[in-house]
Amino acid sequence: MYDKGLVNKFMDGKIDYAEKTAAIELSIRKKYHSELFTKFAKGITKYELLKPGDKVAVCISGGKDSMLMALLFKELKKHNKIPFEVVNMVMDPGYNEANRKKIEENAAKMGLEVTIFETDIFDSVYNIEDSPCYLCARMRRGHLYTKARELGCNKIALGHHFDDVIETILMGMMYGGQFQTMMPKVHSSNFEGMELIRPMYLVREEDIIRWKNYNELDFLACACRFTEEHTSANEDGSVDSKRQEIKNLIKNLKKINPYVDSNIFKSAENVNLQTVVKYKDKGIHHSFMEWYDDPKSYLFWKE
Repeated sequence: MYDKGLVNKFMDGKIDYAEKTAAIELSIRKKYHSELFTKFAKGITKYELLKPGDKVAVCISGGKDSMLMALLFKELKKHNKIPFEVVNMVMDPGYNEANRKKIEENAAKMGLEVTIFETDIFDSVYNIEDSPCYLCARMRRGHLYTKARELGCNKIALGHHFDDVIETILMGMMYGGQFQTMMPKVHSSNFEGMELIRPMYLVREEDIIRWKNYNELDFLACACRFTEEHTSANEDGSVDSKRQEIKNLIKNLKKINPYVDSNIFKSAENVNLQTVVKYKDKGIHHSFMEWYDDPKSYLFWKE
């Protein structure tokens, strides 16, 4: 566990991280306040993500989204409108030395106290041929819940943002043949009393990137061994994926309609069951044929 001395641990005599921390914190209070902190706070309020007495495990992967989320929670604590506790939790699934050091140094630069715990997830999934990323994600989630409970937390916070939400909607439609979205909060089915929350739900990725570049910060992208061995796929070092295809699709659609991303997001808030052919409720499929000729049904309607 890294405590108050974290900032000083990575000072090499030339870099004053305390000064860097102050500049980074100022950027979310001033220059990027409306784009980042305001939307972060709005998401927490709108979806009731925090309640008095909550203890939240802020899950830091080392990427820009989760690191910023931890900083925004730090800022929120200063406002003290809701009494809650925060633990910045970093799971090391088997990072190489350079990636582990980068996470620690970024935490120091941002003035974040972090708790680091180690697992062997990368070793466990490295030789899995079918869906290693899916298995890795499932295992990560389980370890995060377990450690969070051990630390006395009742919630874990993940850094998924607005763009993750709309990409999930389109991916489900285009590659899964279903309409679903990434929820702002959900109860855990395997850890009684635990809840997953997504406070960055309304924060746009483009604003996160601007903030990152403004502060000249360099975060991890994806540090798994599989990705490291395939980073030559594209000129920019990224790996082709269905999510990247969707990102590119949305980017191109915005050239035609600049509001297309907002409309995709709103589509998950404006579902009209009277115009849905079929839907699924708790695993059970229902068809419009069930109420089509029943005028007493609340779903019955006429054109």
